[in-house]
Amino acid sequence: MDPALLISIAAFVGVAALVGGLTAAFKGDRDNKIEDRLDALTGAGGKGGKGALVQQSALYTPLDAVPGVFEAIVQRFGRLKLLFAQADTSLTPAKFLAISAGLLVAGTVVGAFAGFKVALAPLMGLSMAFLPLLWLIWRKKRRLKAFAAQLPDALELISRALRAGHSLAAGMNLVQSEMASPISVEFGRVFEEQNLGIPMEDALISLADRVPNLDLRFFSTAVILQRQTGGDLAEILDKIAHLVRERFKVWGQVQALTGEGRLSGIVLLALPPVLFLAVYRLNPDYIMLLFTDPMGKQMLAGAVVMQVLGALAIRKIINIKV
Repeated sequence: MDPALLISIAAFVGVAALVGGLTAAFKGDRDNKIEDRLDALTGAGGKGGKGALVQQSALYTPLDAVPGVFEAIVQRFGRLKLLFAQADTSLTPAKFLAISAGLLVAGTVVGAFAGFKVALAPLMGLSMAFLPLLWLIWRKKRRLKAFAAQLPDALELISRALRAGHSLAAGMNLVQSEMASPISVEFGRVFEEQNLGIPMEDALISLADRVPNLDLRFFSTAVILQRQTGGDLAEILDKIAHLVRERFKVWGQVQALTGEGRLSGIVLLALPPVLFLAVYRLNPDYIMLLFTDPMGKQMLAGAVVMQVLGALAIRKIINIKV
């Protein structure tokens, strides 16, 4: 294959991976007004919220665990351990950085031996270094999606347990024993935390912090308010479960209505690379002007940037929050 074509493909993949990784890393969780009000009700933003969660995490940290140099660096750049917990992986920050660094070096070496220019070889290594982060984000999204699908059944199971005379903790233990992962793991952790002496309110706040789900925040808020003011918790849980199911119905309708937009986005994003390969196959000399002429190089760089911006714009349009 022509080295110029390899350079163009590596540059496109590198820029796309860099933009995607930076967007995912710095995007964070943006709570809307409803989530802010729920935080205020549960006290997650006050003195008993974030600080209490940090203290609770000591229950799951080995006694001989001493933060190393890598852990200290990671703590400065974000809550990477929370991302590991949400992705349900056994990786540590040190292993994660080691894998990323290894891929960075390997990508740079492969790019150098493949005949890439000096400026493009590190770009290929940088694109490979972002692969572990993208893999973690993909696992996190898949796990949170599975949790959201299981939540209505779990709430109804707890509601039936309450009507049968069991306590709320017993209902969570029932979810742990009767349902599959990931919801069994998270509710089982809440059950174990309250068994170890942590108040149920703090355990629920910790659960809402680990699993950024709006319906779960409703559940945590309802339980905390019910324990403070009283009321029929079983009926509240049934209503929340019904609300979640109706939201899934609306989300399915939105997916059906935006199907044409998603398909159009895929076609528009795939058309430039496919057309480039087709023209290169039919007339290589014609397409090589993009790599030999200075204006062609500028046009190629602008096309890559506009391709990435177009992908982000289409994603913003078709992703309707329900």
